[in-house]
Amino acid sequence: MRTLKKLKLHGFNNLTKNLSFNIYDICYAKTAQQRKDYIEYIDEAYNAKRLTEILTEVTNIIGAYILNVAHQDYDPQGASVTMLIAEEPVEKPCVQTESPGPLPQSVVAHLDKSHIAVHTYPESHPDNGICTFRADIDVSTCGVISPLKALNFLIHMFESDIVTVDYRVRGFTRDINGEKLFIDHSIHSIQNYFTKESSDAYEMIDVNVYQENIFHTKMLLKEFDLDNYLFGVKKGDLSEKEAATIRGQLKREMLEIFYGRNLPRESKEV
Repeated sequence: MRTLKKLKLHGFNNLTKNLSFNIYDICYAKTAQQRKDYIEYIDEAYNAKRLTEILTEVTNIIGAYILNVAHQDYDPQGASVTMLIAEEPVEKPCVQTESPGPLPQSVVAHLDKSHIAVHTYPESHPDNGICTFRADIDVSTCGVISPLKALNFLIHMFESDIVTVDYRVRGFTRDINGEKLFIDHSIHSIQNYFTKESSDAYEMIDVNVYQENIFHTKMLLKEFDLDNYLFGVKKGDLSEKEAATIRGQLKREMLEIFYGRNLPRESKEV
């Protein structure tokens, strides 16, 4: 794609930049009580209050400010936050270059013509002890501010095993000569917005439709240490056979989510 020069616009930049992604965290909880404890742990770690704090930091990263926040914890589990946000001046605009955003240093909100929303879905497999936590995040901005700079922060905040990311620029704005502009920045891949640390940690697949300004990236964590996926039990407490079975179940779950299809039960892909 060609590199865009600084744009001179007629009126307001009303291009809509939408970033939506699903983040998955996978674990194994052996007993019914352990699965219950896992759901309670996730609900506490990512309740509406905590999600509001995370999204507030996202607005700071992308250079926006919050106009309104709505948040809700659900029974029996899950939470949502939505924010309405507005653009504000930033000393170094973060839209025009393909480069990573910052990492973390340590409900629904509404923005002016822009918004951020997150919804969580903790759940467990009815039979084999696999538990999956999914967070759906949507960042939609209008004007100069770009949601792409929040990618690294969000992926680290949710300790993601699998991530699917979609970015789309919609609508058009006009230059001073009245010509329509359907995108106001150069982009070749969502991957260019990740730090080297993130890029090295994940297998990534791109599916991009450049002529439609649609960009899609799927990510699967490379490193697999069984102890990082066990809840309420340690690898040392398991027999070699049991550990191998659980490892296979976890990898199958991750591959099925990554590829978006169920693997045959006899599959050796895991």
